[in-house]
Amino acid sequence: MSLWTSLEPASATVDPGGSTTVRLRLRNTGDVVDEYRFEAVGSLAPWTAVEPQTLRLYPGTTGSVELTFAPPRTPDATAGPHPYGVRITPTEHPEATTVPEGNVTVTPFTEVRAELVPPTVKGRFRGRPKLAVDNLGNTRLTASVSGSDNGDQLSYEIRPSNVQIEPGRAAFVKTVLKPRQIIWFGAKESRPYALNVQRSGVTPLKTEGTYVQRGFLPRWLATFLGLFLALAIAFVMLWISYKPQVRTAATEKVAAADVGTLPPSAAPSLKAPESPAAQPSSPEGQSSAGAGDGGGGGGGGGGAKDKETKAPETTAATAVKQLAAQDPGGRHVCYRAFVAGDGWTKAACDGQPAGTPGKGTITAVNIAVAGTKGVTNRAFVYNPDSTDGSGKYFDPFETAADGSDNYVGSTKKDAPHMLGFSISVDGGKGNVCDTTYIHDGDWLNLECDQPDAGYPFTYAGTHDNNEWIQAFTITV
Repeated sequence: MSLWTSLEPASATVDPGGSTTVRLRLRNTGDVVDEYRFEAVGSLAPWTAVEPQTLRLYPGTTGSVELTFAPPRTPDATAGPHPYGVRITPTEHPEATTVPEGNVTVTPFTEVRAELVPPTVKGRFRGRPKLAVDNLGNTRLTASVSGSDNGDQLSYEIRPSNVQIEPGRAAFVKTVLKPRQIIWFGAKESRPYALNVQRSGVTPLKTEGTYVQRGFLPRWLATFLGLFLALAIAFVMLWISYKPQVRTAATEKVAAADVGTLPPSAAPSLKAPESPAAQPSSPEGQSSAGAGDGGGGGGGGGGAKDKETKAPETTAATAVKQLAAQDPGGRHVCYRAFVAGDGWTKAACDGQPAGTPGKGTITAVNIAVAGTKGVTNRAFVYNPDSTDGSGKYFDPFETAADGSDNYVGSTKKDAPHMLGFSISVDGGKGNVCDTTYIHDGDWLNLECDQPDAGYPFTYAGTHDNNEWIQAFTITV
């Protein structure tokens, strides 16, 4: 080795967004003139400047090079010690490359940003905003999330309430807002609220939003019901006050007859009805003709009735077979929903919505597949005996082969509304995705199974007794 080196200082500290300088001293201990090239190596190399990049030294002479470290104020410059090195390559003896090493400690900084998505939510019984928390600092963020509003008008369900976020990453916190009082009649009301991101020893970061609470029934309906009730009461009162008095004169006439006020010649005579034999016969031919006409008319009317034939029902299997005929090698799924009071919807296929968002109550579903080696699913329905507000599975898993109808749930009049359903295809080895529209809510996120990770089923819907599904989509 014909080179001596020294880093001054060997350890340094730098703030993100700032800079620090380390001097590298070196001496040519050889017996020939040599030129040296310098290159920074290590995790801080992208933010390190070497000046000068080459240095020529005579034997026995000393020179110096300055290393300037300037990490940016971003999550990429993680807090903590960062070992580094300077590769020195002699021109005359490149095989004698040396790498003196040092250490630079990057100081931590914290920067947090929070945003409500969306900032305004609407609903009669609940709202579901999401809070996006971004860690823009260079150290792990640990914080808790809480909600607040003026007058304590809302309750908050926050999942998760505590988050740990690595530098440069983000976390989404799901929130359910529920009003403490329901607006039965009247216009909607705006209720401002805030979600607070609390870190230890720091003022909470407040993110403000608005929950627009709708009335359960519109104001015009309350006015209509009030007028209808007033008219009904007025009608009943008038009926009671002016009820017509109905009398019969039959008893008076009978009484007069008993007294005998009429002369014997004018007194009505009561005759027994004549027997049929004593009654005059109808003209010849009339009765037979009349009977014949009546019988003939009756017989002709009965024979003229047309028998109505009911068209065959278009089920999910009917629709998926049509798709399979057009695309024999493809994967398809068709489905329909049974809506209480309305019956079965039309069959939808391959991601089209079945049901009506914001309207109706689904109690059963009909699913059929093609190209997936069958489908298996199970209904999750309302549970009136629940103690924690959750539903229950209605029936065991039902399996149907390709091109066959699979039914889960119930179409009875008093059937429980469906909260969701589990589904898998290809014997739990295929891929299926679904999403649902929840009553008084919105479309939920798309959910897919993960057969390779040990999750052969995907679940569409919720487990809350008060959140039944009104529409859904399925793709395979």
